[in-house]
Amino acid sequence: MDLDHALRIDTLTAIMAQSTIEQSAAYEKWERSNRMSIMIMKSSISVAIRGAIPDSNDAKTYLASVEEQFKGFSKAHASTLIMKMLMTRYDGTSGVREHIMMMNDMASKLKGMEMAIYEGFLVHFIMTSLAVQFGPFKINYNTQKEKWKMSELIAMCVQEEERLKVERPDFAHLATVLQQGRSRKVTIEVKRKWIWQNQSIKQMYLVRSLCKLLSVTSVGRLDT
Repeated sequence: MDLDHALRIDTLTAIMAQSTIEQSAAYEKWERSNRMSIMIMKSSISVAIRGAIPDSNDAKTYLASVEEQFKGFSKAHASTLIMKMLMTRYDGTSGVREHIMMMNDMASKLKGMEMAIYEGFLVHFIMTSLAVQFGPFKINYNTQKEKWKMSELIAMCVQEEERLKVERPDFAHLATVLQQGRSRKVTIEVKRKWIWQNQSIKQMYLVRSLCKLLSVTSVGRLDT
């Protein structure tokens, strides 16, 4: 059975007394596909989102309502991606290859939302996001007539990063310090959580001990 049959043709009129056998068969096929399509679409959407979509007995109409509902979500997601791309800077911790791949992935997602970014512009944009240690490398690129493709940008940036690590120990030290800083931050947060939990346990223990002490004191006073 063609599940998308009702989505590919216009809505058929209901069977009437004067309908022919062919018309009746076509309507039954459409009605079965229409019912299954609506059921599949509704079961694929979470209950929270489904409640905001106008209900309809026509599969094509219901699908159009779903698309309209997600237009606002796509715009908000696109705005988030654009702001993330503008704010992202390479700090030397993850590796320049990973940084470029992440930026390229965000651009690909925007392309899927009909917000395509040309490769030439993306290459220039990624170059501006590199660390200050890549300054001479960026100047050298700007003086060249040839434009790099994304694969060439990745290869050249990885080569430049390796050169910086060998010729400028301060660059490698900076990356190490940043990585240690992140690890230290996580460790501090874990310690704070552990201390807070243990302080709560300690406070409960002190409260219980105090209650026991007051109870014993009260009993002693009654006996005297």
